[in-house]
Amino acid sequence: MLNRRHIRIKVMQSVYAMHQSGSDNVEKQEKFLQYSLENIVDLYLIMLSSLVEIRKKEIDYINLAQKKHLATPEERNPNLRFINNPVLLALDESNSLSIALEKRKINNWQANDDTILMLLQDIKQSELYQNYMAKNAVTFEEERFFVADMFSELIAPNEKLYSYLEDFKLTWVDDIPVVNTQILKELKKMTPDEDSYRVPAIYKDAEDKDFATALFRKTVLNDSELAKEFIDKTPNWDLERIAELDTIILKMAICEFLKFPSIPMKVTINEYLELAKEYSTPKSSLFINGILDNIVKDFEANNRVNKAGRGLM
Repeated sequence: MLNRRHIRIKVMQSVYAMHQSGSDNVEKQEKFLQYSLENIVDLYLIMLSSLVEIRKKEIDYINLAQKKHLATPEERNPNLRFINNPVLLALDESNSLSIALEKRKINNWQANDDTILMLLQDIKQSELYQNYMAKNAVTFEEERFFVADMFSELIAPNEKLYSYLEDFKLTWVDDIPVVNTQILKELKKMTPDEDSYRVPAIYKDAEDKDFATALFRKTVLNDSELAKEFIDKTPNWDLERIAELDTIILKMAICEFLKFPSIPMKVTINEYLELAKEYSTPKSSLFINGILDNIVKDFEANNRVNKAGRGLM
């Protein structure tokens, strides 16, 4: 679920929080880092379970409408295509999803069903829904595309839903795009097979999980050593005038150069330039690029880097 870039973002935020608090309690901040990473699973489950709950609310609506004393012909014989959508059914019947929701005690939509009702109303008023329900017949591929489009066009971008998630847990602000992208990827690859959906692991492998802790620890425990590597590379800058986030990005990048032999230097540079563009000042990426370029030349000239594997320089 998590890629290396998002892991770097979380580490960067944890290092920044540690600097801002003035704390030197590495263990405490490391626990917060792990908590922040693990909570991405909760966000994933909350977003995905919205599809299950939206379908359930539509079932409730149909049942109530059929029992009305003056029910219309459409209410007595409703179009059941939406609630019978095989992808929505597969999510509702997924043991993997049910177990994950129960294990992590995810019940947000039971306590906030007004959000689900709002989403259902928006969906039913959409052209996407109207066109889907009006078709004479649909293939599984069309059913799957409908759910994927419904999620990407009507649920994920919903501002009220975004506000709810932001208010519920502030650390999710940067996680929402990652989670939505993952859910969309999972929806698009579902098949007609039974139990075709399984909750993905938070990390691709054990190496990625270890990477988060190792990057954080090696950055904060070698803070002074890493700072020395770029102080003399900024002759036209007063160190105190450099944005704090820029110094953290530089330290993390240099840390990867020196202490992570399996990560290509070009990958490290590209990753941290993207972080600078997104999180720091408008000129930060140019500044950081120039510093890292000088550092790489210096390291190579003095044989200070030892990257393992082919093409890692």
